[in-house]
Amino acid sequence: MDPRQLTKIDEYTWRIEPDAEHPVPAIIYASEALIRDMDDKVYEQAENVAALPGIVGASYAMPDAHWGYGFPIGGVAAFDPDLGGIVSAGGVGFDISCGVRALVTGLTADDVRGVQKELADDLLATVPAGVGSRGEIRLSALEMDAMLTGGARWAVKEGYGTETDLAHIEEGGCMSGAEPEQVSDQAKKRQLREMGTLGSGNHYLEVQEVVEIFDPELAAAFKLADGNAIVSIHCGSRGLGHQIGTEFLREMAVAAESFGIHLPDRELACAPLRSEVGRRYLGAMRAAINCALANRQIITHLVRQVLARVIPKASLDLLYDVSHNTCKEERHIVDGVERHLFVHRKGATRAFGPGHPDLPDAFRTSGQPVLIGGSMGTASYVLAGTEESMHRAFGSACHGAGRLMSRHAAKKRWSGRQVVDELAERGILIRSPTMRGVAEEAPGAYKDVTDVVDAAQAAGLARKVAKLAPLVCLKG
Repeated sequence: MDPRQLTKIDEYTWRIEPDAEHPVPAIIYASEALIRDMDDKVYEQAENVAALPGIVGASYAMPDAHWGYGFPIGGVAAFDPDLGGIVSAGGVGFDISCGVRALVTGLTADDVRGVQKELADDLLATVPAGVGSRGEIRLSALEMDAMLTGGARWAVKEGYGTETDLAHIEEGGCMSGAEPEQVSDQAKKRQLREMGTLGSGNHYLEVQEVVEIFDPELAAAFKLADGNAIVSIHCGSRGLGHQIGTEFLREMAVAAESFGIHLPDRELACAPLRSEVGRRYLGAMRAAINCALANRQIITHLVRQVLARVIPKASLDLLYDVSHNTCKEERHIVDGVERHLFVHRKGATRAFGPGHPDLPDAFRTSGQPVLIGGSMGTASYVLAGTEESMHRAFGSACHGAGRLMSRHAAKKRWSGRQVVDELAERGILIRSPTMRGVAEEAPGAYKDVTDVVDAAQAAGLARKVAKLAPLVCLKG
């Protein structure tokens, strides 16, 4: 993207000016180098979002933004139902509530290195991963609806974790307002054997080492220290979420026209929040959020079983679980007035600052942990939400490195075996059921996650706490 198309507000804030068709601006938070690396579709999509009915403030794009379906990935937008605001399935994404959870292990990285191969092999054998992966859990119709209503709370009641986990999960482990009856039979069918599975694409399970501390006080609050080993899990609502997204996008394309909504791009298919289809989508989407929370909770249980076998002294206490790819009903101060808004975050992480009433007691002083995934062979980061972010992007930050090239281009450039061997030489063990997936997710296919995180901090979206380096990575 050519920065000359944008109005430069400061070193990390860029603006697309409003006009008659786009009543609010689009704001991109990034360094100039990251702007230049963004594809032109980010400009087009961020501007298109600014044309949607009932949008408040601005259309925002995070430092890891890249082309997506309708909304850019890394896009944030809030809508006011009192002003005809809409909900867009494309503004949430297909993998509803894809997110990251991190667990502190009570181990050092050296503890892991002593059994690294055994640990990697046991994780591959225990946690199903890959396209169409199936787990051992098979849900009845009643159990499916209970899971879609209860989320991680349901999983804990079923024996997959403890009550103490729930205080460290967004929404306390259960998204209210879920309506399993709005989820189609086909979506439920796709999920029958997918609970406790990692999936494919950029999803991963990593054992990581804390290699740098940026804020000792916050790191202590998050129980992170140099040389610690932690586990990160990145996955979402699997086939159920994808099916919900597919079905409602088709329905919303028709609904938008019936409500007289002009769509600059058909992929922005949407419906008024107060319409019948809008309400049904919100009920189904919230059920998918609970599916993702339950899924990550079950995977946590499986990982705890592996660590108990391989390194019995491990503890695996949950640091936090945070979703991206959601639309959430929140209250925000806009121009000095508290407003009731529906905030879309697509490939963007909620990053509430210190003192926010929605945060659990453990993080009321520090601000919310913000978990930023890397790209298999590169660093990941733990950040904390800031008060400034509440005013700059409705309490939102980036969610990862952001793709630099397509999966097709990555496969043409790298082989999976090449990536695995190169990372093994650096002490990083990769396990995957398919070498194609490894090639698609080659580290070089992504932006530099450190540049993205530095831009997020410089823009005031979040504050750096710790840097993590991979030791073992299970990829789908």
